[in-house]
Amino acid sequence: MPDPETTVDTETQRRDERRRSKKSGGDRASQRSWFQRLAYSALRVFSRLVGVLLFGLRVEGRQNAPETGGALVCSNHQSFFDPVLVGLAFDRRLNYMARKSLFRVPVLKQLIVFLNAIPLDRSGAGIEGIKETLKRLRRDELVLIFPEGTRTRDGELNALKPGFCVLARRSKAPLVPVAIDGAYQAWPRSSKWPRLSKVRVRIGQPIEVELIKQLSDEQLIAELDRRLHECFEQIRISGSS
Repeated sequence: MPDPETTVDTETQRRDERRRSKKSGGDRASQRSWFQRLAYSALRVFSRLVGVLLFGLRVEGRQNAPETGGALVCSNHQSFFDPVLVGLAFDRRLNYMARKSLFRVPVLKQLIVFLNAIPLDRSGAGIEGIKETLKRLRRDELVLIFPEGTRTRDGELNALKPGFCVLARRSKAPLVPVAIDGAYQAWPRSSKWPRLSKVRVRIGQPIEVELIKQLSDEQLIAELDRRLHECFEQIRISGSS
């Protein structure tokens, strides 16, 4: 039978750890200079203008976006534009993942460092990327991932890879499905340059933590896949009307 005093001490330690984690997250945000905050806001406004004027960007389901707490934002992957498009769909700031190789590309390096992107090592286990992702989720931040793993070759949804299951279970964060359509026509992986096309983004109903606990990995993959397809079909219908 567990010692009551030990149990109380353990619970106290956990509460202290959560407080330190949240405080570090708040401190980190407060350490951004006024220039960083202003530049990010200006970049966001400029990107929205470009998205609306050139690509007719429309976002549906904003009411499904979590207002507080950490969450894994899970989107299909159609083009180079996708991180920006999903970022514009949310009022809260998103954390992005970027391959380590991109940190060596001039200009792009400065941009992804400015956005505080999480380095992702595709050639290895990516342990450091996973640890950093979990840290940010536990600080009640939003992290964007692409469960398909790579950009689509035909504009349709690909099979989901299981990596997000570990992140969801270890972080105890909900999964927010997001579907993008039209970005493939705007900038497919086979094209060097973008072109004009109507783009739609839809935020679906989150898969809450309690449901995640009840599902096996296979069931969780199937549930996220179902919700992504549902969002995808809904924006295609609204886009054609």
